[in-house]
Amino acid sequence: MRLWDVNTGQHLRTLTGHTHWVYSVSFSPDGQTLASGSEDNTVRLWDINTGRQLRTLTGHTDYVFSVSFSPDGQTLASGSEDNTVRLWDVNTGQQLRPLTGHTHRVFSVSFSPDGQTLASGSNDGTVLLWYATPAAPTENTESETVQDP
Repeated sequence: MRLWDVNTGQHLRTLTGHTHWVYSVSFSPDGQTLASGSEDNTVRLWDINTGRQLRTLTGHTDYVFSVSFSPDGQTLASGSEDNTVRLWDVNTGQQLRPLTGHTHRVFSVSFSPDGQTLASGSNDGTVLLWYATPAAPTENTESETVQDP
């Protein structure tokens, strides 16, 4: 991955670590950390200022298609070919919990502005809404499941 200065077009640094294609990147709210999800089944966290890899998050068993920081920057969500969404503690790299409910690959994850809800979109034709707090139940809010007509 390469970081560029959008004002000058100058290449700033290259982030090296993933062993396959990178499908998704997301900046932390403070702009100091970059998360990346890859075909190598990992999520990686990077220090933007130095280009140093901070952590490798493992737990997915297939490609990681989407990563998203919570608004407070403390939690990262990832969505994968393994049909799961996973929540991670950004500071420790520990997996907080897997979220299961999709029946096909998860292509997109996004937190609500207040950080209380996580949306995930899947190739199974559904959008699932989840309680995003670490202590919340792992079940999706079934009444909030959205499916293509």
